Amino acid sequence: MALSSSQIRYLRSLAHDLSPVILLGAKGATEAVVKELDLALGHHELVKVKLSGGDKDERQTQVDVLVSGTQSEKIHLIGHVVVLFRRNVDEPKIALPR
Repeated sequence: MALSSSQIRYLRSLAHDLSPVILLGAKGATEAVVKELDLALGHHELVKVKLSGGDKDERQTQVDVLVSGTQSEKIHLIGHVVVLFRRNVDEPKIALPR
């Protein structure tokens, strides 16, 4: 599901006040983290993840693993924090603007 720029702006505004739900440790994006993130996305739809240390390329690799493993969309990445979104098909909780 491709999001429009207005939908991305709206989701960024909602994510501003969120605290990170998932914190990556020294091992980075493991299968267990992807499973936990999958559950969190199913429950919240919009999730903030704090990435582990490392350079920019390493953090981008972690984001790519999380996005592909959960079929979510990256809304925003700044520093060590990424915001991910995945619509809950059965019970949508966030009403997106057109």
